[in-house]
Amino acid sequence: MSQGSNAAKPDGAALVDIYRRALRIERNDDAIRTVIRRGRLQMPYYSARGQEIIPATIGHLLNADDTICTIYRGIQDMVAKGMPLRPLWAEIAGRVDGTCKGKGGPMHLTHPETGVMVTTGIVGSSMPIANGLAWAAKLDGSKRVTVAFFGDGASNIGAFHESLNLASLWKLPVIFVCANNGFAEHTRYENGTAVDQISKRASGYGMPGFTVDGNDADDMYAHFAAAVERARAGEGPTLLECKTFRFLGHVLGDDDKYMTKEEKAAAMEKDPLPVLRARVLSEGHAGEDDLAAMQSELEAEIADAQEFGLASAPPSVDELRRDVFAQEIAA
Repeated sequence: MSQGSNAAKPDGAALVDIYRRALRIERNDDAIRTVIRRGRLQMPYYSARGQEIIPATIGHLLNADDTICTIYRGIQDMVAKGMPLRPLWAEIAGRVDGTCKGKGGPMHLTHPETGVMVTTGIVGSSMPIANGLAWAAKLDGSKRVTVAFFGDGASNIGAFHESLNLASLWKLPVIFVCANNGFAEHTRYENGTAVDQISKRASGYGMPGFTVDGNDADDMYAHFAAAVERARAGEGPTLLECKTFRFLGHVLGDDDKYMTKEEKAAAMEKDPLPVLRARVLSEGHAGEDDLAAMQSELEAEIADAQEFGLASAPPSVDELRRDVFAQEIAA
């Protein structure tokens, strides 16, 4: 669906920043997968390769004090929001200098300083938590917006329907962002969801819903900018279904036999990252040297974070009972 001729459009600086955030996601993803393959980290990992434009555009449009709730396969959302990579790497490595002192691991990162409030391992649970944060913003009179990230499979969870209903009823400043990559873990979309577009469900809860090309920066920008404007104005929530495709399996190591070779090849031929890079160059927003310097800077940041994270110490046994109770209770 279109926002029409008055839709917001990214200027050159915005496109460069969206590309930078997307490249930061991709380079960090590549580094994590490399370290896992070399046996230096043993952990579950959920690559978002191919889906970078969605969080990169959203990260560009959000303010520093806006908040996000994401999911266990949402490391891209954290990176795009500006989460520092040193504590991120320490956390996925299970080290004490991590965002959760190494006790959350790769599926439960949190960094409130940059608005990364919750990473949840329970499918669909980002949405009710986001409602709570949005309710807090409404109570304190701020203009903060909260984004709930989730996948297409989570749209069939009860929390999805409950959250949309409540958000609309209370006109909460929350944006529900569904990254629809066509697969709920290993189940094809059409085998698990009765409606052809998740965005159609928004009408049942009295809110706008749009199906967006999640690989297109212009389409993402127009729709998310409108959703943010609506939320900040006190007009309530929006549901965005962002169509995309993941190039790797649900979890690193699965054989992705549920994808056909043809559809995967077709999606990879349209890889949105080089497409955006080519556009930035062709429209004169940056030069080859600029983008090469950008990549070098990002790779240096990632290498530094990796070294810091892997050199950090594991949490001590004393940490087992910390952060469990507000006040320590003797056994």
